[in-house]
Amino acid sequence: MKLGIVGLPNVGKSTLFNAITSAGAESANYPFCTIEPNVGVVSVPDERLDALRELFNSEKCVPTAIEFFDIAGLVKGASKGEGLGNKFLSHIREVDAIVHVVRCFEDENITHVEGRIDPVDDIEIINLELVLADLEVVSKRLDKVQKLVKGDKSYQKEFELLTEIKSVLEEGKSVRTMEFSPEDTTVVKSFNLISSKPILYVTNVSEEDVVEGNENSFVQKVMEYASEEGSEVVVISAQIEAEVSELDPEEKKEFLGDLGLSESGLDKLIKASYKLLGLMSYLTAGPKEVRAWTIKIGSKAPEAAGKIHSDMEKGFIRAEVVAFDALMEHGGYTKAKEKGLVRLEGKEYVMNDGDVVNFRFNV
Repeated sequence: MKLGIVGLPNVGKSTLFNAITSAGAESANYPFCTIEPNVGVVSVPDERLDALRELFNSEKCVPTAIEFFDIAGLVKGASKGEGLGNKFLSHIREVDAIVHVVRCFEDENITHVEGRIDPVDDIEIINLELVLADLEVVSKRLDKVQKLVKGDKSYQKEFELLTEIKSVLEEGKSVRTMEFSPEDTTVVKSFNLISSKPILYVTNVSEEDVVEGNENSFVQKVMEYASEEGSEVVVISAQIEAEVSELDPEEKKEFLGDLGLSESGLDKLIKASYKLLGLMSYLTAGPKEVRAWTIKIGSKAPEAAGKIHSDMEKGFIRAEVVAFDALMEHGGYTKAKEKGLVRLEGKEYVMNDGDVVNFRFNV
């Protein structure tokens, strides 16, 4: 899973990226200090893995991971190349979803590229640049398809979709606000449009607002905007995340507890990202290792097996499945099996989050 972190310059993108990946990306109080995207791989926290490792006395524990791309600050005119915009926009096309960091705090020591704090205006500046970049791509493709459809009617559906998308983009709206049939969705995905990617708004607030649980007026405006386009919002203090990132797990737990927080902003961000992309995890466990595997919600057992190895999907016979909670409640596989909680499932079985699975296959 690849997530691209975007936002105007000086909204806290690189600070947040540093915190969640401990990658040490350059962070400075001036625009465009990040030209090539920094990439950080983050392990997805999953307490179930620790419990399984203890239960099975496993040698190692392998969590699933997310790649975060810190993409440089966009500005007005990015779609026309302002601020090296075309280069930055090409980086965004490579990710699965967009994490849009929005400044929702006031600090006279940190300059704002537009000279004032207005998160909704900030969002609209970037969204418009993404729309304009897509409009250019769609217009070029439409010109080509319009000629092709005259001699080959198989291009008719693509022509109709591109025409519909172009009219929405010309209104300044993102493609993700449109609704498509499953068949049309597949075609639209092939266009690789930036504004069609799911988006998660991260409101970067002061440490005080996070600790006190305040949804300041800036955050409220972002939430109203996001609800209109069906997007999610996560409230984070990049400053707190920066402090947390330097602590070991026990110190982190104690630090968050002292602040009255049950989880870090990173944990909230990852959970929201999974929800955004319709993902979940299943688990495998044994003496050698316990491991989490990320799959799409609704995946069937053979497809899940294919995440481990393609041969397992091709030669799938059945899956031995037990729910994580049932496994832990009865203290192990043997007792859970005696209680009839270990099931043999076939090719049509739809996986559940937290399934502990042993796949049987024949190559």
